[in-house]
Amino acid sequence: MDAAFGMFCEGFSPYGPFWDHCLEYWRESVARPSTVLFLKYEEIKSDPVQVARKLAEFLGVPFTPEEESSGVAQEVVKLCSFEKLTSLQVNQIGVVRPRNNVRLSNSVFYRKGEVGDWVNYMSQEMAEKLDSIVQHKLQGSGLVF
Repeated sequence: MDAAFGMFCEGFSPYGPFWDHCLEYWRESVARPSTVLFLKYEEIKSDPVQVARKLAEFLGVPFTPEEESSGVAQEVVKLCSFEKLTSLQVNQIGVVRPRNNVRLSNSVFYRKGEVGDWVNYMSQEMAEKLDSIVQHKLQGSGLVF
């Protein structure tokens, strides 16, 4: 874990530095809010039905009053739940090859789906270091984690 954490802090990850990736999308969402929607996991977890409505609106297919009254937004949330997605066969046995033909099991992208679960994997010192790096990298952008 220490070696992987150190590499992550140095910006090594399959898709480039995490903060650069997030900041690029954040800036585009601010510049072009009608074409780029930026969501945070904590936001999704805190009110998934409201986020489903926001996403439907963003995609230009808002829920109709009839769909709202019949619980379609809630059903979408159930179908897209962490439990439902992690139980799909493709996410249990499928693989991706992000670069250099390195095979990663799809299951590595899922843990528990809980906000704050990082405490089970990182020390307080690691968290403080990462918070400091992210705060520095995102400084002045308006993006806060």
